[in-house]
Amino acid sequence: MAIAGHGAYRREDGATLIEVELREPRQLFHTLDPAPFRERDLDAQAESYLLEAARELHLASDARLVIHLPAAVLGSDEALSIPAAVRHYFDYRAAESAHQLRRLLRNGALSLLIGVLFLLGCLSARRLVGALPEGDLSLILGEGLLIIGWVALWRPLEIFLYDWWPLWQHCRERRWLASRPVELRPGPRT
Repeated sequence: MAIAGHGAYRREDGATLIEVELREPRQLFHTLDPAPFRERDLDAQAESYLLEAARELHLASDARLVIHLPAAVLGSDEALSIPAAVRHYFDYRAAESAHQLRRLLRNGALSLLIGVLFLLGCLSARRLVGALPEGDLSLILGEGLLIIGWVALWRPLEIFLYDWWPLWQHCRERRWLASRPVELRPGPRT
């Protein structure tokens, strides 16, 4: 499989072309996937290239995917099913990323609730410790409860500040790739 160089996308009729050259349609797909052709996983190298192209093009709305195939196989059933297979693959991956994002946010909300309740418990316990005679032990226990209570909020804050972003971006990139027109052309490209 030959893939156009990164950053070297041709433009044609106002559209940016993401080009892939194949000797046969099967090269685009994972060879060990037993699913029917239209439902197969993309080859890891092909998926990686397409995702990198999406990132480089900043999800430009005018981009098209162009698959170059030898003229002898261009009209085959496998070749003609490539556009639907690519769309199906990225639709599936986008839905998978969206599901992971929803699960992460649900876990984050539950973690936040648990963390806030734990913090409230620690603050209450700290008040009880404050009623003990002053000394090193009560000071250490009081400060320890305060610190551990705030640390309990670390993971929920990490989820809501940082962890959701990559999943949202994955979903967005895959939806974008699923929506790109896929054109089959005789290859190699010129």
